Amino acid sequence: MSSRRSRSRQSGGSRITDDQIYDLVSKLQQLLPELRNSHSDKVSAAKVLQETCNYIRSLHREVDDLSERLSELLATTDSAQAAIIRSLLLR
Repeated sequence: MSSRRSRSRQSGGSRITDDQIYDLVSKLQQLLPELRNSHSDKVSAAKVLQETCNYIRSLHREVDDLSERLSELLATTDSAQAAIIRSLLLR
């Protein structure tokens, strides 16, 4: 199987090109704090994908931590304050 064929998607007849992959990896790199300010523009796609996975994992941990802290806060406040906080979160 050719390299181009192994990278193509045939959902609905559309294919993703090498240029599109390069563009998406470049955009993804700009979203990653670890790679955004990299002095070298030459970062492999594998490195970008690995850092993306690491970053998503760290965001999940942060969300879990913040959720736990919020639960603790709501448990220690009176019901009126907790209701106000819940209403703000549901907006």
